[in-house]
Formats: sequence, C-alpha cells, structure tokens
Amino acid sequence: MDRLDNTIRTYAWGSTTAIPRLLGVEPSGEPQAEMWMGAHPGAPSRTARGTLVEVVEAAPERELGEKAVAKFGPRLPFLLKILAAGAPLSLQVHPNLEQAKEGYADEERRGIPVDAPHRNYKDANHKPELICALTEFDGLCGFRDPLEAAELLAGLGVDSLKPYVDLLHAHPEEAALREVLTAILTADPEEMRHTVTAAAAACTRLGGDYAPYAEIAHHYPGDPGVIAAMLLNYVRLQPGEALFLGAGIPHAYLNGLGVEIMANSDNVLRCGLTPKHVDVPELLRVVRFEAGDPGVLRPEASPDGEEVYETPIDEFRLSRYVLPAGTGVHDLTLDTPQILLCTAGAVTAGEFELAPGQSVFVAAGDKAEVSGVGTVFRATVIV
Repeated sequence: MDRLDNTIRTYAWGSTTAIPRLLGVEPSGEPQAEMWMGAHPGAPSRTARGTLVEVVEAAPERELGEKAVAKFGPRLPFLLKILAAGAPLSLQVHPNLEQAKEGYADEERRGIPVDAPHRNYKDANHKPELICALTEFDGLCGFRDPLEAAELLAGLGVDSLKPYVDLLHAHPEEAALREVLTAILTADPEEMRHTVTAAAAACTRLGGDYAPYAEIAHHYPGDPGVIAAMLLNYVRLQPGEALFLGAGIPHAYLNGLGVEIMANSDNVLRCGLTPKHVDVPELLRVVRFEAGDPGVLRPEASPDGEEVYETPIDEFRLSRYVLPAGTGVHDLTLDTPQILLCTAGAVTAGEFELAPGQSVFVAAGDKAEVSGVGTVFRATVIV
C-alpha cells in the first residue's frame, strides 16, 4: 500500500475554497479545480517508490494483477479526481472507443501535434465518467425532450430564438435536436451575441428555472453555449448521488464538489462555454441526439457495507464505505488495483492514517484493511 501525493490542477473554473476546505488548509486565493489520483502522465500521483506511472511500468502484473493487464494492458485504466467547480465547465461530449481510435489515427496521419489547440483526440481511448456529489452539485446532462426545450426558449420572449422553437416543434426528436444544435453553433457570431445577451437578461429577470442559465451567461457572456445549454437537462445532485456520462452525451458541470472517476483519457469535444476550439462537424458526428432522463444514480448497498455505483463500464468501478463508530475493521483486499480515498472523518488504511482528501494506492492482491469513523471511496476495475 502506498500513500499518494497528488497534484491539484488550477484551472480557471475551479473553486477557490472547496478543496482547501476539504483538506483543512487555508485557501491560496487561486482557483483549485481538480486533484488527480492515478497514473495519468499529465499529473501522476507520487509515492515513496516514484510516480505511480513509474511504479506500474516497473512491474505491471505485480501492481495491477494478471487479469487487469490481460484485459486493459500494462496501465492503470482509470483516473480518480476530486473536482471542485466554482464556475461552469465547458459544454462537452466524449467519443466512444471506435470514434476515439478513428479520430486519433486520422489526426496522427495528418501530423497534427498532440498539444495543438485545434487537436480533438489526445489519445485513442474513450472517456466515460462518473461524478458523485460530496456537496450539492449542479450540472447539465443529456438532452431535454424537444418540446420542453421549446417551451423553455419560448418563455424568454426573445424574437431571434423563435426559429429554434419552430424547429423543435417541427421535426422528430433526433432531427429536431440535431438541427437546432447545428443552427446554434453555426449562427453568425455577432447575431448570436445579441441573442445570448437578450436571453441572459430575460433569464435574470425571470429567475426560477431560468436562474442557472443566467449564471452561465454571467461567466460566458455572448457564448452560443448559453443557448445550447438550455437544450439539456438541468440536474442538482444531493451528496451521495451521482451521474454517469457515457459516450456522446452532452454535459457540463456547473457548481459543487464531487468525486469523479473516468477512463484514462483526455478526449473532449466542446460545444460551447469555452474560448477553446469547437470543431462543429466532428462534434455533430459524436453527439447522441437522444432526449431522456439524466438518470441520477444512488448507490446499491451490499451486506458488507460497500455501496456501489453501478455503471456499464469495466475500466472503473466506484463504491464507498460509510464507517460509523464501532464497526471494526473492513477487509477490502482485491485481486485488482485500488485507490482508496477518504472524504470525511478519520480513517486508517493499512499503516496510514487518512484525513479528508488523502488517498492510498493498493496493488492487486495486497492486504487492504480500513477502519475508523468516516467515508472512504474505493476505485478499482472490473475484470
């Protein structure tokens, strides 16, 4: 078992207070957006034996287990994060595995540098992800029913939104959503800025269901993503609730603190709410134009106290243990690699005392006993 020393990423949308509050330290004044736990080469966790990338590369079957290496290759398949949104993240989708492989190979053939700002595919992997709320957590996830989106847009009383309202009424679900998103993202930029400004003023005036979009517009004035966001389901998670974001599902995190886990990939296609590159044709190829309930997940409890967030993904499995006083020792030993993260209380994991925000890596087959009073998240894989 290795204690992890993890990197905090200071992206502009991060909260200045949420991660310091979790860690029990004074805020630095700069936004702290994500704390990464894993073996991603961009910011690998550090251990007494070197970075987690170096530890895994030195002996992959010893650290990950034979089954995990046979299924996923000699690398840790997931990345675990604490995510703290103080402002909306970009509206985005992720490709499926086939799309990622094709897109990566195409950009490699065309000689586009991996760090180029207009590059879409940083690797050949998909990026399904799960976010579990530690505080109230606001987000956008998946398309609304087109008629509900039409009603929301019509309620603003902005004349330049009427063509979108008409399109949402005039076509079957998939065609309506595709045509409207395409129209929003390809509109004349100056005309769209005027539309977004008028819509933002109406959202501020009306409040209620429109309040989240007024807040989005405050952070991204004139951005077409403000209108695109109104096509999506607004979700407020309570602590312990989660969202699974599969391939092609448009989404954005707006505000709150959560534990996030994902396949080990950087592939993001942006729809808006960002100054970064938006590749409209590739985005439209990847988006799934399906309306539906966002599907809030609540954990399934097992007899040993493990609460599992079920997803259709093998690269990661997230669960938690809420440890009350007097429960003794829990044996969490597995034949797969694990990261154990404390998010509340005081927990002992093997020889290490863990306070909120502290974590350990457990190699496959190594003894993993936890005790104390608090909450522990467990990240592993399914083999």
